[in-house]
Amino acid sequence: MKSLSFRKDLIGVQEELLRFAYKLTGNREETNDLLQETSLKALDNEEKFALDTNFKRWMYTIMRNIFINNYRKIVREQTFVDPTDNITT
Repeated sequence: MKSLSFRKDLIGVQEELLRFAYKLTGNREETNDLLQETSLKALDNEEKFALDTNFKRWMYTIMRNIFINNYRKIVREQTFVDPTDNITT
């Protein structure tokens, strides 16, 4: 897809992506962060977009995957393993 056309399509789905991001996060600040991260990821991977692919679906997939990865990262960071659990006295 030509760069200008790609950017026009990206701008065209921003409102829908914003609503989807809010459904995922439930938080305005996180919504804006997710939308920005999704847009940047799409721009960075523009050359991977196949012309016969549904652009909106591609964008929703990127957003969903970023949300899931961020969620997994948060869960990993919140998981606490006590290294003294296996110590016997």
